[in-house]
Amino acid sequence: MKKLIALFATTAVASGSAMGAIALSGSASVSYDDKGAAASATSYDADLLVTGTAGATTVTVGMDVDGGSAAANGGTAGGSPTITSGTVATTVGPLTVTADMYDENDSTTVTTTGGRRTDSGDNRSVTVSLSAPIGDATLGLDDSGDVTLSGTWSGVTVSHTMSDDGDSTTGSASIAGMDVSLTNDDGSSTWSIGTTVAGTAVTLDSDANVTAAFGVTGNTVTVTHTSARSATTPTNSTTHYDTTAKDAFTTIAISRDLTSGAAISATYDSFDDALTLKASVAF
Repeated sequence: MKKLIALFATTAVASGSAMGAIALSGSASVSYDDKGAAASATSYDADLLVTGTAGATTVTVGMDVDGGSAAANGGTAGGSPTITSGTVATTVGPLTVTADMYDENDSTTVTTTGGRRTDSGDNRSVTVSLSAPIGDATLGLDDSGDVTLSGTWSGVTVSHTMSDDGDSTTGSASIAGMDVSLTNDDGSSTWSIGTTVAGTAVTLDSDANVTAAFGVTGNTVTVTHTSARSATTPTNSTTHYDTTAKDAFTTIAISRDLTSGAAISATYDSFDDALTLKASVAF
């Protein structure tokens, strides 16, 4: 009997150790949108991420539990759960090897953002990157030939990437209570500034988008103004949609965390005069 108990205890410890290397995380939500003047609609979303770790190797698998979009299911919304991602990453000294094992369909039915009309092909890949500290900086190099130099000096964080597709530089710092970020991507510059005034967190960016968030009696209120969008034509109209113009609009969202672990929110969108009610949980 003692041997049997000892064997059971050993098995339980081994099983517990194996389970300890597996982490589950995800989210789920149900939303009701009155759609303003259009017909109302209820939508569902549930996602799960499984992460397994063994030493310096990590495996992640993402799943769309509610069945995914119509595009992912051959034109029919819902259906069986679908895999959305799958990666294996390991480190050997300063080297990191990452394998993207999932060949996703990256075409889209969304025509307002210039998305792809067709699948770009096999998206699986293996990436090898090197990260080595050099003084106060870190030098990065991957198998595509991109070289990145990054570091923080006198409170300013700077990252510069040299690539065949064009160089990019990003800098960020906290100055006089403001969080400032500036990015130059192949000659095109964007910036954002964030600060807190009387308990209200305010963010402004170079596209004239403004966000303000503050707390009221246990609720979080977020007001966002999105600037107008101009119509653009993609470089390749065969593979990508045009981007349609859109007038500026404002959203007001009120959210609250419940003691049950879930959260509820109500969002008003001035663009279509719509109100969306949402219940969600994340773990």
